[in-house]
Amino acid sequence: MEKVNWRIIRDRRPLLEGTCDKLEMKDRARSAAGDLVRVPQTLWAGTDVRELASVDLPEHWVLKPNHSTGLVLFGHGRPSPTALLQQTQGWTDASHWRSTGEWAYSSARPLLLAEELIGEVGQSPADLKVYVFDGVPRLVQVHTGRFTDHRTRMYTPQWEELPWESDRPGGPPVARPARLADMLEAAARLAAEFDMLRVDFYEQDGELWFGELTPYPGSGMVVLPAPLDDLLGSWWTLPSGRTPVMRSAA
Repeated sequence: MEKVNWRIIRDRRPLLEGTCDKLEMKDRARSAAGDLVRVPQTLWAGTDVRELASVDLPEHWVLKPNHSTGLVLFGHGRPSPTALLQQTQGWTDASHWRSTGEWAYSSARPLLLAEELIGEVGQSPADLKVYVFDGVPRLVQVHTGRFTDHRTRMYTPQWEELPWESDRPGGPPVARPARLADMLEAAARLAAEFDMLRVDFYEQDGELWFGELTPYPGSGMVVLPAPLDDLLGSWWTLPSGRTPVMRSAA
């Protein structure tokens, strides 16, 4: 995690701009890997959620900020403008990067976006997070039960189970994704220019969906088992031989 913290504190390369803007992430995914993955359809984007009342929305949809993380609203049918205003109060004003120091968020447009729901209502598909170093996928972290009993399990790109837990309890064994080869290829394409980038996907009913890009896994604050932390660090060569720094949890 020291290298994630170096990136948070010191790394201001233009390369990182756009990696935390959800709409730009989608454009990148369509351009670099659109033949391998589906990108969730954007149904609306803007700053006034009252506009959603006049948008032709599907039965189920998702609303989230374009410029931050950790906030999501699951919508059903035509929304109530008053309820939406209450539920999303402060979402466009929130400055994620100022609270966490994650600089790439500073270039993300302060918008909200509505998109199609992946999977079934109340059942979040497994979140497949591919860690890519210098364009090479090295590890896949699987998150299950994101909104119920959140757990993780880690695999090699060959889908061999790894022995460590990260910041969550160990999850149940997960079957090898049917589209594993396509997922690894898509991750390699999307992260080809980066010394490190995490690329997230979902697999649902045989379809491979793009999730998002993450240049700052865990905001640099996750405590990992030492062998896992050392392994991830050994794969990541900082630009220009820079030295990692420790970051205070305060």
